[in-house]
Amino acid sequence: MDGYVTSYARLFQPRLDGSPLVTNIEIPSIQRDYAQGRTDERASKVRSRFLDVLHTALTGKAPVSLDFVYGSLEGETLHPLDGQQRLTTVFLLHWYLGYRAGELAEEQPWMKFSYATRPSARLFCERLVRAAPAPGETQPTSWIVDQPWYLYVWQQDPTIQAMLVMIQDIHERFADCDGPAAWKRLAVDEDPAISFLFLPVELTSGEDLYIKMNSRGKPLTAFENFKALFECAISWSGDRATAIGHRIDGAWTDVLWRFRGDDDIIDDEFLRYFSFITDVCQWQLGQVPTPGLVEERALRLFGTPGDEAEQSLNFLTHAFDTWASTDVREQMAELFTRTDIGGSQPLVIFGADENINLLEACCRAYDDSDRGRFTYSRTLLLLAVLLDRMSPSGDFPRRVRVLRNLIEGSDNELRPQRMPALVADVRRVIVEGSLEGIKGFNQVQVDDEQQKLAFLQQYPDLTDVLFRLEDHPLLRGSLQAFDLDPATLPGRAASFEVLMASDEHWLELTGALLAAGDYSRRLGDRDRQFGAPHNAAPWRRLLAGESRSGLASTASALGSVLDAISAGTNVETALRDICDAFARARVQQQNLDWRYYLVQYDVMREGWSGIYASVKAEMGYAICMLNRARMNGYYRDPYLSALVREAEIPGVDEGGPYFIGGYVDEPRWFSLPRSGTRIRNAANGFELLPPEEGRFRDAFDRECDNLKVGERYLHVVPQQEHDGSLVDLQDRVASGADLLRRLLAVGL
Repeated sequence: MDGYVTSYARLFQPRLDGSPLVTNIEIPSIQRDYAQGRTDERASKVRSRFLDVLHTALTGKAPVSLDFVYGSLEGETLHPLDGQQRLTTVFLLHWYLGYRAGELAEEQPWMKFSYATRPSARLFCERLVRAAPAPGETQPTSWIVDQPWYLYVWQQDPTIQAMLVMIQDIHERFADCDGPAAWKRLAVDEDPAISFLFLPVELTSGEDLYIKMNSRGKPLTAFENFKALFECAISWSGDRATAIGHRIDGAWTDVLWRFRGDDDIIDDEFLRYFSFITDVCQWQLGQVPTPGLVEERALRLFGTPGDEAEQSLNFLTHAFDTWASTDVREQMAELFTRTDIGGSQPLVIFGADENINLLEACCRAYDDSDRGRFTYSRTLLLLAVLLDRMSPSGDFPRRVRVLRNLIEGSDNELRPQRMPALVADVRRVIVEGSLEGIKGFNQVQVDDEQQKLAFLQQYPDLTDVLFRLEDHPLLRGSLQAFDLDPATLPGRAASFEVLMASDEHWLELTGALLAAGDYSRRLGDRDRQFGAPHNAAPWRRLLAGESRSGLASTASALGSVLDAISAGTNVETALRDICDAFARARVQQQNLDWRYYLVQYDVMREGWSGIYASVKAEMGYAICMLNRARMNGYYRDPYLSALVREAEIPGVDEGGPYFIGGYVDEPRWFSLPRSGTRIRNAANGFELLPPEEGRFRDAFDRECDNLKVGERYLHVVPQQEHDGSLVDLQDRVASGADLLRRLLAVGL
């Protein structure tokens, strides 16, 4: 029998095409109790979202389709096999809006709805449709319970209690709507607001599908329900449907059995892999999967005859059959690794998941509601493996390396709306071996891959050097911060590996890089990104995600430092020599700009985030060193921090002072612990704020006179113009530290 689109009320009306007449709906005893009215957190959220959708449809904003409803017909009685929950909710909605619209006075066809699960539930449905509260009733559930026909024992029936919960929630959601108007859109209009696709299922006997779905005599699992319905949905494919049914029960079960959990059941694993396959098929068709149960999406995708369903069935069959009689773990271990072992294979893959068996990880964790468990990165890599196994290229290791690099360089692009384009790109890279026409992945990374391919074609003997550099966890395939120069790349790659193996030398490295040049990257109109002494993430943000031209200054500084390390014998000595030479030169030039201070004083480079904030992102004497990416967390004025450390003020953390909140252009004061005398860094020196009147104030004034502190208590640092900006002639940190020590010496 063919399916057709209908509404709940129209399901009971004769059709002109001769489809069987439905005069009754009976939820069969094989089905579970009504669950949408349960009061647990998950059911409550599902109920709330569903009622929101129905409310939107009935208030005239947008019709809604409730997808498939399957059922068998015995005579004129429909026994739903899938859709029981939705049908029950819509039945209760008809009752509620019917009494609101005054439509319950006479018996109507849609009222023939009952449950065979329990006689009590059947009787409740019969009594309910004959009862009509007053239109202004504010507590319909309480009204029902107070009626003489309501039996006390029904308090123990979970289906009835769930119906009462649903009725009350329907009332709370629909109390403010126009009852008659909503009733018209629900049950009367030619174009109903709520519809579904009804698929009658022909059975050779009234029990055969129930036996198939529940042969163990136990409650059906979600997968068992899905499996039976799936076979019915793809019946259009003829013998192929039967073959797939046999595979599910046989060869495909064997594939996933090795990934079973402690309960020796693979139902969840099957559904997760089905979910992955369904998503991939929709992406391949250019569709973005809508949120919802995989069962509904899979039945809709595979159960609609046509080229798209045929194409999707082909991929589904391959996605399972390719692993039959195969040691999946062994084959995945030949392709991927979590440890950098050098060479071109296996390929290092990154991320929090330690499991390199992508099929097993997918079966254990694939869930479109929690991408943190099986990420889009893993999804695309598993797809790549399946595509190559479908059409082997003989060049998979090289192609999947390119894909790995593209994925790692496209953090911002890995999101649901872009997945159709990304899946198309995976096919281009893996099947066609091409980087032309890539639209989903980050174009900067695409350009990097093209340049590296051209480089290796000219210098194939440097393949292992380049691959090893790509596999570094801070780079993850992005080499935009390296010049592709055959003369320097081997030495720089080796030095980078030594230097970045741990954070042992990162504090000194941040100084050496700055001595070699302003290697920072601008982040918006306030921040600049530098490296960090003990945090790897800033280095990744610094060295990747930008074109070679955009990273020219970073690459230049990095190259200079790496060359110095290659030429020396000791990393620490090489880095310190770079910093010392730079600081001496700046002192001789009387050009003590912000770079001088950050190189000279380690404390000024200790920020966890590696981010410095300043007005218009112009580094100078008014900057903030952030611990996090935003200023609503702890941060420091690096000049004050250096001053405090140099002065060795008792009772003050040598890393302080810390500030929190505010704007980058606001003044920031540090208070001496004993007297409350305050000091802040200013454009041309340090400004003091005296303590309150009293003995501390007298001592403060005397010492200011001795130090010849100027007007507004400003301790001036001599400056001169250099390249259009005023720069210090003397070290303000050393001068300021001496000032503080003098103030402390007189008791302040």
